Amino acid sequence: MTLTLLIALGAGLCMTLATASGVAASGTLRVLCGTDEAWCATMEKAFEDKSGLTLDMARKSTGEILEQIRAERDAPTIDVWWGGTGDTHLQAASEDLLEAYSPPQEAEILPWARNFFVLSGGRSAGIYAGALGFAYNTRLLADAGLAAPNCWKDLTKPIYKGRIQSGNPNSSGTAFTTLATLVQLFGEDEAFAYMRELDANIVEYTKAGSAPVKAAGRGDVLIGISFMHDAVTQKEAGSPLVIVAPCEGTGYEIGAVSIIKGSHNIEAARRFVDFALSPEGQATGALAGQNQVPSNAQAALPLSAPDISMIKMVDYDFATFGSPDERSRLLKRFDAEIHPTN
Repeated sequence: MTLTLLIALGAGLCMTLATASGVAASGTLRVLCGTDEAWCATMEKAFEDKSGLTLDMARKSTGEILEQIRAERDAPTIDVWWGGTGDTHLQAASEDLLEAYSPPQEAEILPWARNFFVLSGGRSAGIYAGALGFAYNTRLLADAGLAAPNCWKDLTKPIYKGRIQSGNPNSSGTAFTTLATLVQLFGEDEAFAYMRELDANIVEYTKAGSAPVKAAGRGDVLIGISFMHDAVTQKEAGSPLVIVAPCEGTGYEIGAVSIIKGSHNIEAARRFVDFALSPEGQATGALAGQNQVPSNAQAALPLSAPDISMIKMVDYDFATFGSPDERSRLLKRFDAEIHPTN
């Protein structure tokens, strides 16, 4: 389902949203953060200043968060999962690991985020969107005298051997989006044939999805595969990067926020979700130098956010790739055919 179709479908949806009642429970609200570390810290301070509550926020990769929540199903230690790719939130929702909650922002939330809420069964809310791509370091490219890549299939050329970094889809939500994108672009067997070729050029599979473009920005590697907004952040910090929306088309993420089923601090968790969906809460992304597209229509769009309406998108199927069985099957095939997990 394309982002355009999500918007069109979402425009016709009507949700009954209820305002959280009562006073937040006392104690510390425990949050796992799947965004960039700078945004985690900015959001933590902003919510504490706004609410007067204390947060215990830790940053982990999206796949790690999902595995922790699964492992703690019977005795959760976390109240809220904030950020990270939406397909993993949908997987957690389908496994009954998340608490249903309807935040009171119906009139403010963009249709694609409303539709995501419905897909989750009311258990997860979309907070931002961003397109997948890659970025290359112009200085390294010039020094090596190489042609610039413009397409996914360019990345398999032998000239880039040992010059590309990508995330590991077992831990990185970004990398799982890459895997799912390639399957939807090329068909599964052709996608895995492509990834076998690409693997010959990969110097490292990272745990975090934003790490490859950070490495490209530092000049540690020529090309990093990541979300385009993460590359924009590095470029704005002064890195000599060119950001590419691949010519064949690309996938995208809807980042999400969810309350963990069995949370011991449910009212505080609801207050956090409300804040995360508010213009003030979503403005913390830009304050932290992030460039995702916010889901609240009243939130200001970061000035350097990629214009996703101008990018060729795949028909991203959140329902299929948000399925635990499909995720597990694809990851097992990735481990068996592309890069075994240690």
